[in-house]
Amino acid sequence: MSASNFNTSNSTYRKLMGNGLNYRIPRFQRDYSWTEEEWEDLWLDILDTLSPTGENNHYLGYIVLQSQDERTFDVIDGQQRLTTLSLIVLAALKNLQRLVSAGKDPEPSQQRLDQLRQTYVGYLDPVTLLPKSKLLLNRNNNSYYQTYLVPLLDKLPQRGFKASEHLLRKAFTWFDDRLEKYINSLAEADKGMATAQFIERLSDGLFFTVITVTDELNAYRVFETLNARGVKLSSTDLLKNYLFSVIHKSNEHERELQNLEERWESMVGRLGSESFPDFLRIHWNSRYSFARHSELFKKIRGRVKDREAAFELLRSMDEDIDTYLGLSQPELADWLPETKAAAEKLKMLGVKQPFTLLLAARRNFTDLDFEKTLKACVAISFRYNTICSLPPQDQERVYTKVANQLSNKTLDNVGKVIVALKEIYPDNKTFQAAFAAKIFLTKKARNNRIVRHILCELEYHLHQVKYDMDSSTFNIEHILPQNRDNDWVNFNDEEVEAFKYRLGNMTLCETNLNRKLGNDNYLIKRAEYKQSTFLLTKELAEQYEDWNIRSITERQNWMAKQATAIWKVTQL
Repeated sequence: MSASNFNTSNSTYRKLMGNGLNYRIPRFQRDYSWTEEEWEDLWLDILDTLSPTGENNHYLGYIVLQSQDERTFDVIDGQQRLTTLSLIVLAALKNLQRLVSAGKDPEPSQQRLDQLRQTYVGYLDPVTLLPKSKLLLNRNNNSYYQTYLVPLLDKLPQRGFKASEHLLRKAFTWFDDRLEKYINSLAEADKGMATAQFIERLSDGLFFTVITVTDELNAYRVFETLNARGVKLSSTDLLKNYLFSVIHKSNEHERELQNLEERWESMVGRLGSESFPDFLRIHWNSRYSFARHSELFKKIRGRVKDREAAFELLRSMDEDIDTYLGLSQPELADWLPETKAAAEKLKMLGVKQPFTLLLAARRNFTDLDFEKTLKACVAISFRYNTICSLPPQDQERVYTKVANQLSNKTLDNVGKVIVALKEIYPDNKTFQAAFAAKIFLTKKARNNRIVRHILCELEYHLHQVKYDMDSSTFNIEHILPQNRDNDWVNFNDEEVEAFKYRLGNMTLCETNLNRKLGNDNYLIKRAEYKQSTFLLTKELAEQYEDWNIRSITERQNWMAKQATAIWKVTQL
C-alpha cells in the first residue's frame, strides 16, 4: 500500500467533528447495534475523563475512513462509536433546549445550543430549515436520525420502526437522562455553562487513531494488517458494502435489496462475524484460484463488477455455508453418522486446510463419495499435520488446486481426487519415523484429546474394541509419571523431561485406577496393569518387566508401525 493511498493520525473528537468535514456511513453498512452495556462502558469512560482523580484522556481505538476529496469521508469502521457520540452531543443540545424553553438564561443557552450544533452536528439550511448534518447514517437508520433526533423533537415516535431505530431512540434518551442527572449533580448554578463544558471536555478528552484510505482495496488491506495484530475490524462489513453497492448501481428494487440484506445477515449470523472472512476465503478458493486473506478483496473486486456477478457470489456462498458449518460444528450437521464422525476427527485435529476441497466435494459428489473424500482428508491431516508437522501453506495450495479441478470437472470422480492428493500424503517410511519420535504435551487440552484418540484407535485396531474417547471412565496413564518421585531413580531429570510425554510412555487406564496409582513405581503399576480391561495396557504389562528409556523407545516404534495401518488411504 503506497503512502499516498494511506494516512494515519491521532485525532480528538473535537478535531474530527469540528473541522468542517462531513462523514457518512456507507449505505449498506451494518445498522446501529449498541445496547446499554456499551452505552454504560462509554459513559463511565467519559466520566473518568471529567473526574479530578481520573485520566484526562481516553483512547477509543481505530477509526477507518475512506475519501478521495479530503472533505467527505465514508466511515468504514467506527460507525457505532461515532453514532453514539453524536447522540451524546444531541442529548446535551436537548438539555440546553429545555433551559431555553423554561426561560432559564434563554439567550446564552440558545447561543450555546447553536454553536455546539454547528460545531458537532451540522447546521440548519436557512431556506428550507432542514438540518445539514455532519454525520449521515446508513440507509436503514439515517431517516430516523435526521427526521427525529437531529431536530430535537419534544416527543420521539416509537411505533412502526426497525429494531435499530428503536436502539437509536433508546440510546438518545438513555444519555439524555444520564447527562441531565450529571449536570444537576454539579454545584454550578449555570446549568447551560456546565452542559457546554461537558461537551467541550468530552471532545478534547476522547481521541482515536484515524486511518484514512482512498479506496476499498486499501481499506481491506488495513483490515487485514490490523486484524493480524489482534485489532478486530470488520472486513465483512466492507465486503457487504461493496457487493451491495454494485447491485444498487443497477437500480435494483428496494424490496429485492432488503431480501438480499436479510440473506446476508442470516449468513453472518450463522457463521459469526469473526468466522465470516475465513468462510469467504475457503469458499472462494474452492471455486476459483488460490487467494491469501490479504489478496481476497482484490480478487473479488476484480471478478465481481456487475449485478449478475454479485448475485452469483451471494448464491454460491449460500450454497456452501451448510457444508462449512458442518465441518466447523460437526455435532450440529445433518449428515450420516460415519460422515459426522469423520468431521469430528478433523475438527479434533484442528486442521482447516482440507475445507477448500471438501466444499467442492460436497457440491459435486454423492453423500458416500463425500464421506470417502472426508475420511481421506482426515488420514492425510493426521499424517501431514499432526504427526509430521509439515508446512500447511504447501498443503493448502494442493487442496485448492484439486478443488478447482473438481469444480471445473477436470477431475470427475472420488478416486481421481484422492490420487491427486498424493503429494501431500507422507509415505509410510516418513510417517513411521515421525510417529516414533513424536511428543505430545498432554497438559494442553487439544493434545490430550489427540492422544486419547490415538490410544483408542490402537485399541480398536488390535482388539476390535471401540471406546468413546471422550468418556470420563478412563484417561491417559503416563507410565513414567509427569511428576516422578524417588521410586523412579533409573531416570534422571533430563531423561524425565525428554520421555514423559513420548507416546510410548502413554496408555489407557481406568480413571479410579489411574488416580490410585499416582506416582507409584513400575513394579506396583505393572501388577495393576495386568488387571486392566484395556488390552493395550494389559499386554504392555505382560511384555515389559522393567520400564526405562529402551522400553519407551521400543514401544513407540511398535506403535508407529501399527499407525501406518490405521491412518492410511488405500488408493495412495
